[in-house]
Amino acid sequence: MSAGRTVNSQSQDWGTPQKYIDAVKEVFGGEIALDPCSNEHSIVGAKIEYKLPFHDGLKESWNYPTIYVNPPYGADRKRNTTIKNWLAKCSKAHYDYNSEVLALVPVATNTSHWKKYVYSKARAICFLYDTRLKFLVNGNGGGKGAPMSCAMIYWGNNYEKFYSVFIKFGAVVDISNLIGKNIGTENNIHFHQMLF
Repeated sequence: MSAGRTVNSQSQDWGTPQKYIDAVKEVFGGEIALDPCSNEHSIVGAKIEYKLPFHDGLKESWNYPTIYVNPPYGADRKRNTTIKNWLAKCSKAHYDYNSEVLALVPVATNTSHWKKYVYSKARAICFLYDTRLKFLVNGNGGGKGAPMSCAMIYWGNNYEKFYSVFIKFGAVVDISNLIGKNIGTENNIHFHQMLF
């Protein structure tokens, strides 16, 4: 997925479906202040949009009250970045600026970036019912479904609002009991016990 970046040899921009944009705006009270990985076909409609090649969203300021992120799902070899960098920036924006951040990402619960920036930093996760979420391709619907399950990650302070909006889209899990914990391979047994 490229969400505003060219990954490998593909030149397609994969955009968020309208129903999820509407839900994100509802959580945020009607407006998305920043879309840091926008593209020319985006329908997000954020007040501020960072688009390559003019603005690299990972290098720009995220000091905005509400941020929606549909990051590149693959590696950007030119900039030497991966989804890990985007999740780190989501977490940092919430921590540094108290930003409300929502990110649409692939479910990768066993990865180090989920353990470091989702489990120990985010407030909640919605595991989406759309098992093969159909992204917009170059601004148009009808594209192939994602090859993996996706989730909406929430870094913020209004869990009740997130829950009430996203429960219709998937299983919403409050992970606030994990905030600040060191979730890693040495803690897998303890982590499993906390969840079950």
